[in-house]
Amino acid sequence: MKKKHPLEALIEQGEHQQQDFKFEVSDSKKIARTLSAFANTDGGRLLIGVKDNGHISGVRGDEEYYMIEAASKMYTRPEVPFSARHWEVDGKTVLEIDIEPCPDRPYLAPDKDNAYKAYIRVADENILANEIIVRAWQKRRQPQGTLLKLSQPVRMLLDYLETNPAIGVKRFCQLAHIPYSVARNILSDLMAMGTICYVLEDKRILYTLSEKQKG
Repeated sequence: MKKKHPLEALIEQGEHQQQDFKFEVSDSKKIARTLSAFANTDGGRLLIGVKDNGHISGVRGDEEYYMIEAASKMYTRPEVPFSARHWEVDGKTVLEIDIEPCPDRPYLAPDKDNAYKAYIRVADENILANEIIVRAWQKRRQPQGTLLKLSQPVRMLLDYLETNPAIGVKRFCQLAHIPYSVARNILSDLMAMGTICYVLEDKRILYTLSEKQKG
């Protein structure tokens, strides 16, 4: 029985939050969004020369590597570091690009209008991080940390999440009778403190208690 190649074992996992397949890389700006999403979330692996269905097509020499390098150096802010390796399978070369989760979030990349935005990885998709998530990252980096007053809206939010799986910012505003600006600050503070985290449901970013709070 032929021993399975390590790359084939990776491909069998399919695309998921920490793995993406690319048949080829022809646009450094576009691939920069994937680098941003992986760096801003849990890190990840790009397998270039692999089709969406898992078929190995191979890459064209070193061109893909240089496109990734350009994406990192020219189109991510700050620059997203990565490591690379080549796999050889049945005479075809697959380029593996590994991105670690990075501490200096947010990492930005250009959108279709060349405006620099932060992306996150959810399941097998790269989506835009909203203002609340970006503020939470920025607050985590503040040397003085984050202080949060246990106000009535905060209590209402935490009580709600004890009995409900998640909440959206609009629902929080209605529940606590507060404007968006106040809800935004509370949610970003709680995220920065690790009390809540975001989830994606039906293309909407919602907020839920973190695992440590549930425990």
